[in-house]
Amino acid sequence: MPCIVRCIRCGNVRKNEELRCPVCGNLYEIYPDFKFQDDYEKNFPYIKKWVSLGEVETPIVNYGEVKFKIDYYQPTFSYKDRGSKVLISHIRDITPSQNISTISEDSSGNAGASIAAYGAAAGLKVKVYVPKTVSGQKFKQILVYGAEAVKIDGNREDVQIAAENSGYYYASHVLRPEFRDGIRSLAYEIFMQTEKMPDHIFIPVSAGTLLIGLYSGFEHLFRSGEIEKIPNIVAVQAEAVSPVCAKLNGEQFDENSNATSIADALVSKKPILLEKMLSILRENGKCIRVSDNEIIEARKELALKGIYAEYSSSTVFAAYKKKKLENSLLVLTGAGLKND
Repeated sequence: MPCIVRCIRCGNVRKNEELRCPVCGNLYEIYPDFKFQDDYEKNFPYIKKWVSLGEVETPIVNYGEVKFKIDYYQPTFSYKDRGSKVLISHIRDITPSQNISTISEDSSGNAGASIAAYGAAAGLKVKVYVPKTVSGQKFKQILVYGAEAVKIDGNREDVQIAAENSGYYYASHVLRPEFRDGIRSLAYEIFMQTEKMPDHIFIPVSAGTLLIGLYSGFEHLFRSGEIEKIPNIVAVQAEAVSPVCAKLNGEQFDENSNATSIADALVSKKPILLEKMLSILRENGKCIRVSDNEIIEARKELALKGIYAEYSSSTVFAAYKKKKLENSLLVLTGAGLKND
């Protein structure tokens, strides 16, 4: 069962571990060129030995007219563990040939904590580069797993540059295709857990790993004949940081502004995967912006339902309240304690 690794833009096939295509400079994606398998691990045939922290299937709960996929029921309380499990497993597989002992990562918090945890489980030293404005709880979580955290004074792109130029193996959750590929498992779980697939799936969007990975999983299920159509994906962004919505909807957004949002995990103003995200949403989705006040109110309402989500995750409920679509599933990506 082969997996083809090819350039997102030009289709050039990846030769080794390069981050960017030498032909056009874009990133790579992993294409599962085989039928979907009920056994989760068989859908990632390039992994030889798995690194695991005891992941479980995350629940879907029904609150009347809307369903929530509580995907922060993961070892580090974020959906990012789906990607970290695959990426770190791959890195451990290639460690003997690549002589890897230390990895670097850049993150606003959740991905850094996740990479730190799985990296430690794989016996790797981890250095996580974070913005100075990183959430206190997320920063503490990174340290708990034994990683070294390096604070960078600058924007999200400055943090990425520092991590990539660190001299260590760059385990980027955005640039490495294995991380994005790990998010396919979310689509598989939704398929296995629901008698009728949702028509609409709301997700928070920033760098694009969740959107691209989720769509890849649904595309795989569709090509395998498991589902009749791919659900409509509703991407949600904070008004202050909304490059995807602005481009898709013809709205105004200044990528060079200092504007920020209470949704601190959704801070990518110049996402390198913007072109790919737009191609997915133009074909199979839409994008909705929500204000900080709407996010705060949505989080309070979720808490009163017994769901304590972080601000960035609560954006999906804020968006749903603005655009109520029948047969919708809202993916909650991070636990509320990460903000406190």
